[in-house]
Amino acid sequence: MNYLTVENLRHSYADRVLLDGVTFYIDKGQKVALVAKNGSGKSTLLRIIAGLEKPEKGTVSINKNIRFSYLSQEPELDENKTITESIFASDTPMMQAIRFYEEAMEDSENQQRMKEAFARMDAANAWDYESKVSQVLGILKIHHLTQAVKYLSGGQKKRIALAKVLLEEPDFLVMDEPTNHLDLDMIEWFEQYLDRANMTLLMVTHDRYFLDSVCNEIIELDKGEVYRFKGDYAYYIEKKAERQESELATIDKAQNLLRKELDWMRRQPKARGTKARARIDAFYDLKEVASKDVKEKELKLSIKMERLGGKILELHHVRKAYGDLKILEDFSYKFREGERVGIVGPNGSGKSTLLNMIMEREQPDGGKIVRGDTIVFGYYSQAGIQLPENKRVIEVIKDIAEYIPLDKGKTLRAESFLERFLFPPEQQYTPVSKLSGGEKRRLYLMTILMKNPNFLILDEPTNDLDIVTLNVLEEFLEGYKGCLLMVSHDRHFMDKLTDHLFVYEGEGIIKDFNGNYTEYKLGKEAQKIQQRQETKERKEEPKPIEEKSEKKKLSYKEQREYDSLEAEIAQLETQRDELTAQLGNGNLSGQQVQDIGKQLAETIQAIDEKTNRWIELAERA
Repeated sequence: MNYLTVENLRHSYADRVLLDGVTFYIDKGQKVALVAKNGSGKSTLLRIIAGLEKPEKGTVSINKNIRFSYLSQEPELDENKTITESIFASDTPMMQAIRFYEEAMEDSENQQRMKEAFARMDAANAWDYESKVSQVLGILKIHHLTQAVKYLSGGQKKRIALAKVLLEEPDFLVMDEPTNHLDLDMIEWFEQYLDRANMTLLMVTHDRYFLDSVCNEIIELDKGEVYRFKGDYAYYIEKKAERQESELATIDKAQNLLRKELDWMRRQPKARGTKARARIDAFYDLKEVASKDVKEKELKLSIKMERLGGKILELHHVRKAYGDLKILEDFSYKFREGERVGIVGPNGSGKSTLLNMIMEREQPDGGKIVRGDTIVFGYYSQAGIQLPENKRVIEVIKDIAEYIPLDKGKTLRAESFLERFLFPPEQQYTPVSKLSGGEKRRLYLMTILMKNPNFLILDEPTNDLDIVTLNVLEEFLEGYKGCLLMVSHDRHFMDKLTDHLFVYEGEGIIKDFNGNYTEYKLGKEAQKIQQRQETKERKEEPKPIEEKSEKKKLSYKEQREYDSLEAEIAQLETQRDELTAQLGNGNLSGQQVQDIGKQLAETIQAIDEKTNRWIELAERA
């Protein structure tokens, strides 16, 4: 069944053509990632599909018999509504009942209101759905539901918008950078949710691990043309390279022929016959092919860098807290030359606070931070992206320097520096206000690197950058000789660039883990499995006979949960048996074995958790 048809779409801003003749289709069950460079019109295309913008030409058709939802990059929520009102905006009886119930739970001491909430939930048969609501809100850390939207941060608004579209349970979901403002635990849960969900997807994402886990097809938008790839990110890169190699060969032949034709054109007299005119027309067609540029511009930089001295950056018994929330508790560390450290922790744990203290934007409550005399910091912060909207791109760079010093005494003109950062000459005189979000971040990163830092601090540098820019930025950072300290929710980026991690474990404790994020995650999962096994063994030990004590009766909600658990456990056990049988198939690839093994481990974990909960409720019942 067809869900989306996009035909011959054209759209431009001023004299800049973003989309030209774009045509593609999406059918039921497809999970598609849209890939393109920043400024190519990805977000514009999604807004046109969602009906928020009108194209200059072409048509967009969405199947009228399906539920459609759209998650924008910067959600537009009613500032005067509460969180509850924003998430449960629908006026169906079920949504009204859940909205009333969630508000009542904020004031659970009001017994009369709680009684009415339970009655409404019963009447709307909404208990099963409320369980999903609680899971989504809990994972996305959405609390204080009566708070007004106007008091929330941009990240909180994005998570509320995400919760809203997930709880709408659409058949077809379109998302623009859905993992922005999610921490790593949220992203991994979101991956599993979408992998299991029976919905069709179209999304823009720069997160390559997320793309591989969720999507089964990639659509690339390149110079106004659309290319489709059925497979993962690695397959897309391989096939794109083959396509470019083929195009380069075609262009090379066209250029050789063009030289001969150009010589013929110059030698011909002005009076020409019909055959000559046909040959002239063919010449201009050939010229168009020969002038195509299919090469990816590369971000090749070799910036000049002050040599680091013996003392770089030292933290001695640093403490920091906001009220009862401990950010750091007696943290000490000495940085060494060339270290590459990633910071891992949930949202709100204090990762950015640590960076701000290093940069003296905040002061510690105790201890001291010692900075070496030779340190030149380059700090890319989320809050620091404040470019002059009225200036042109070239003016922003020239305000810092006309010439950029490079290694070995070389210099680079500002215009050439911009080209290396993927700003072609025709775009350098564009006002900053006309740039896309990703282009602004790329320009801001330029202003940081122009200072030739020997200690780079990056706070979520990958947000809104396209995959092409990420690849070349990674290539630059791999060759960077200074110290690197960064916060990022992009696991591919972290795995590729970090040697070890600062892991926030709560209560101000930071663990120094020697390895990248994937190694840390695998170790954490193995530890959980061991802990579950030990817990299971302890529960199986005979318990001494105790006098019966009065037990608190089950609440209405707990009784409903208890009644449904047996069926859920049985369903999970059936799924476990099916997965076990699949593993016995000798024809599986290594990747398939790994994927099924991961599903099996998750299923067994769910069985253990639900069984433990059933035992707990059964004892009280």
